[in-house]
Amino acid sequence: MLIVQKFGGTSVANTERIKSVAARVAKYHAKGDQIVVVVSAMSGVTDGLIKLAKEIMPLPSEREMDVLLATGEQTTIALTAIALHALGLPAASLTGAQAGIVTDGVHTKAKIQNITPRKIHELLNADKVVIVAGFQGQTREGQITTLGRGGSDLTAIALAAALKANLCQIYTDVDGVYTADPRLVPTARKLTEISYDEMLELASLGAKVMQSRSVEFAKKFGVVFEVRSSLNDNPGTIVKEETKGMEDVVIRGVSLDKNQAKMTLVGVPDRPGIAASIFKSLADGAINVDMIVQNASHGSETPATDLSFTVDRADLLKAGKIIDELRSSIGIRDVVAAEKMGKLSIVGVGMRSHSGVAAKMFDTLAQAGINIEMISTSEIKISVVIELSKAEPAMRAVHAAFLG
Repeated sequence: MLIVQKFGGTSVANTERIKSVAARVAKYHAKGDQIVVVVSAMSGVTDGLIKLAKEIMPLPSEREMDVLLATGEQTTIALTAIALHALGLPAASLTGAQAGIVTDGVHTKAKIQNITPRKIHELLNADKVVIVAGFQGQTREGQITTLGRGGSDLTAIALAAALKANLCQIYTDVDGVYTADPRLVPTARKLTEISYDEMLELASLGAKVMQSRSVEFAKKFGVVFEVRSSLNDNPGTIVKEETKGMEDVVIRGVSLDKNQAKMTLVGVPDRPGIAASIFKSLADGAINVDMIVQNASHGSETPATDLSFTVDRADLLKAGKIIDELRSSIGIRDVVAAEKMGKLSIVGVGMRSHSGVAAKMFDTLAQAGINIEMISTSEIKISVVIELSKAEPAMRAVHAAFLG
């Protein structure tokens, strides 16, 4: 059996944890399985490298950031290979480029375009455990790229699809996917299974178990995977295609994204094409805009609107620079930025067939004295933007209302 196993930063946080990963891999190898291991940088390493770069320059070159950040995973693959050698297992480490992962040229947020796993097959056929650096690849021109936060998940899922693996396991520091982050909501329960769509919404809305693009990739290529703990042998949560019985559960989970920022453009001229030019400029800067709210602006003699939108907090400075460049040419009267915002969401395929879900969520927040600043909905989710300082109590209140 060919198995892809991914281990996150906390699972390889120090040499003792890396030895535990090697011991776990050795058990599978002893059963005759072929193993491809994907690893992240050791916990805290990526943040440390970013901090070093920003001590030198507030907005470093994205090309050089990719070169810098890729070293985190390269450290882990070598240490993991050494740990397997210490157990007498043949193993070889590969960078993303060596593993045949080809990406586009968008630095720090690259997308995988193709995987040619020739070298991986060669090593597996030689009975070696293959350790691949997650989170990275290279362009066709040979430039090092990284896949964005949580990109090691995407590496694992994409390799499982390309290798036609029998099993894909995502090891993390929790037992599986919970109804909410158990570190924030003590009453959260582990789910035995969850649909791709629900997992995709939870991941994109701030649940830290999985990266959203990896779930999207799994859905597209039909990769069934299991999220489980690297610290014990408990069964995890299976992520797969939606089944009929899943609709019986109205709300599958509650998520909280603490890394949101809100920008409001006050007095934007109300004429065709203005919004298009603003969001095209942000898109050209590789900034992902999430919620957008537009309404009539008051106190202006000419027709104008106020335009609010959210971005990742890490992108706020960059977004601000882009808007400043547009401000005079478009005629934006003022720009207001709020850095500390949270996005609270409820998710469940059962919403399609149950009414009153939004009303119950809004009433719960009102009872807790929490003001809603923005609202966004889809067929299976409702999200609200609230002040970050009130986000965790809001999450607990909403979880209690829907999931007990």
